[in-house]
Amino acid sequence: MIRRAYQRYVLPGIIFQSVLIGGAYATGREIVEYGARFGPAGLWSVLAIGIGFSLISAVCYEFARVSGAFDYRTLVRELIGPAWPLFDVLYVAMAVVVIAVVSAATGSVAERVLGVPYWLGVGLVIVLVGIINASGRATIEGFKTVGSALLYVGYAAFAWTVLSRSGSTVGSALTSGAVSLPAEVPVSTILGTGLLYVGYNLAGLPSTLFVIDRQTSRRQTLGAGLITGLLSMVPFVLTFLAILTFYPDPEVLDAEVPWLTMLERTGGGWLIAFYAIVVLWTLVETGVGMIHAITDRISVSRVEAGRKPLGSAAAGLISVALLVAAALLSQLGIIALVAQGYTMMAYGFLALFALPLLTVGVARIYRA
Repeated sequence: MIRRAYQRYVLPGIIFQSVLIGGAYATGREIVEYGARFGPAGLWSVLAIGIGFSLISAVCYEFARVSGAFDYRTLVRELIGPAWPLFDVLYVAMAVVVIAVVSAATGSVAERVLGVPYWLGVGLVIVLVGIINASGRATIEGFKTVGSALLYVGYAAFAWTVLSRSGSTVGSALTSGAVSLPAEVPVSTILGTGLLYVGYNLAGLPSTLFVIDRQTSRRQTLGAGLITGLLSMVPFVLTFLAILTFYPDPEVLDAEVPWLTMLERTGGGWLIAFYAIVVLWTLVETGVGMIHAITDRISVSRVEAGRKPLGSAAAGLISVALLVAAALLSQLGIIALVAQGYTMMAYGFLALFALPLLTVGVARIYRA
């Protein structure tokens, strides 16, 4: 019974945050772009992100349940009808951009911490993602469950290290009310930035659909949505507070991997090596989650066409092909990819996914 409750209420959130973590919390770069750059006023962004994740996740899970849409092609086709190929293009493009960030972070961390050549670190991720995606559903669920436990232990340790040595500055920063720009930034701007963050991270929701088939009631989908929002926000808040201890230090705020810079500055010691392990694991999780959603979607199309589902070897090859494309794109650098690529994609997901889900989707749920 406990296992069944875990699969229905917690597992969707585990899958979602495992996709979210690699391109976002693992480096800390996105927390700077979408929250910490505003200083303590970034708490408004944190609020918008927490509410947004919980609301959209709950509605998405319930819509998937009542419409029997357990892959993203079926779900989006139910939402936007003949316009669904636009989402297909957007999702694949976003997957490549996110995995490009993953690749760049992997190479950077492996090189700086482990002394491993940049491309060897990237190649390791490509091989691991290909193998795990080819191994099937049970392997993916187990890998992500173990990874999430490792993640929360790691981030609690990282945050404790930073906050215990310079945590007094967090209190003064929060009470000062300062922001990162010369003129005060309107709350509406900060809230809008948080909603943009929610927008592009909607790309992570399709990766959860393959486990929603276990949910049998609205209470389960709403509960899973709330838990998804909470699980997703824990690493964000810990990273936000850690960055705030250095605010407005440009060495941290402008770093490609702010977490690594913070741990080096606070004398993390063995924690830096542990951080490298956690980062590599979470980066693999992100690649697995996003690419599995794509291969799942291809399998559904093949079945609809009267053909066999995608085999494990083919799934592995598709994974490797997408990862190689992303690795080449990663040469643009993490900061450019996060600041420009993510923001442009966010508007697309808000228009093609969030808006239809909160209108057409809610109406369908009400009728059901």
